[in-house]
Amino acid sequence: MSEEFKEKLRQYSEGTLPEEEREELESELAKLEAYQLYLEEQMEREEQTSERWIKTDPEGSAPTGLKKTKRKAKRREKSIIRRGKWKARITNTFTVFSAFLILTVISSIITAVFYSTGDRGDTYKDVVTSAIAVTRPNTTVRLSSNAHYFFRLELTGNLLRQVGSESIQVGNYTQNLFLGRANLGEFNWMDEQNAATYVFYYPSAKGTAGRGDNSDQWKKLGKLPEGTVAEAYLSLDHLYTTDELLKQLEPLNLLPVWFGADTGPSTRDDVVRYPLGFPYQPIWHEDDMKKSEVTTTKTGWFSSVSSYSSVSPSVEAYGSGALRDANFIKTLKLLQQHQTLAGRAVYIDQLDTSLAYLEQNGVKLYGAVVTGPVKELLKLREASWVSYMRVGEVRLWNWRE
Repeated sequence: MSEEFKEKLRQYSEGTLPEEEREELESELAKLEAYQLYLEEQMEREEQTSERWIKTDPEGSAPTGLKKTKRKAKRREKSIIRRGKWKARITNTFTVFSAFLILTVISSIITAVFYSTGDRGDTYKDVVTSAIAVTRPNTTVRLSSNAHYFFRLELTGNLLRQVGSESIQVGNYTQNLFLGRANLGEFNWMDEQNAATYVFYYPSAKGTAGRGDNSDQWKKLGKLPEGTVAEAYLSLDHLYTTDELLKQLEPLNLLPVWFGADTGPSTRDDVVRYPLGFPYQPIWHEDDMKKSEVTTTKTGWFSSVSSYSSVSPSVEAYGSGALRDANFIKTLKLLQQHQTLAGRAVYIDQLDTSLAYLEQNGVKLYGAVVTGPVKELLKLREASWVSYMRVGEVRLWNWRE
């Protein structure tokens, strides 16, 4: 509506509009009223037609134009709804994925900090390695740790056994931890024979009734070719100190690899089914190592690398019994401090009782595992201090004189 028309309407309402203009304005107003009436009638007619089509024509027999309009409207509505659903799905997926990435990054940082604080990761490796070494004769594991997101640490390594001059792989070991809480360790042996537990006989088991006849074992050893090496599990005629047993072994061209220790009531049965002992090479721990001078090199504004070398205490090849015994007891104390983790790795029979007995009575040995040339092992048949022998792993000649 123009300003001029508005001004004429004002003058018309005030009665000041000239006669000619008043008649012209009244004519225009009559036309506008007719237009308005016509529009209202048209809109009312369309609404009534639409309602009748909906009520009496649900199958779609309405006029073609109206049906097309309705179809287009429905298609447009479906399209809008479909786009809305996909947009919501994409938004939700992106939100979940982003949250997962953020959680993964945060959990990875927390995991790294948790297992590195206080050298937890190294301590866990030490505990599991030590537990296997003291409970499974002539079996060691070299573990590596891999921290995963969501607070998990995986320990994996090769199970090794000394046969002759070589350390051979006999299986694999895996154990998973969640914030320090460990699952059961898994031993995956390469051969069923590797999983066999060779028993020892306590010295009180006198005669064949107590310890069985092992003539078949000596025959088995005697039939092996001369150019082979083997491991032998020896039960002793009485309890020996570590130094005493090493002196017995010194003249022989054999390599001692493991010693079974008397731990009191848990080993007093004739057959020692769950031996506890220590390897010939002591299990050195972090605080046993003597570190050289630490050298620190800067690698950036806020980073540096420290380097040093570690040297283990020196041990006599056929001596240092007191040092070996102390290392064994120290290892058992480490397992006692982390008894849950050690118990999830291997079965340890009465650890607290055994440790208390060893500390009070000292370390005495009832058995040993040795390895070397078959011809040298056969000499043990005449040794008075060997009461029983069982043949273990056998390999082709790899002996270094």
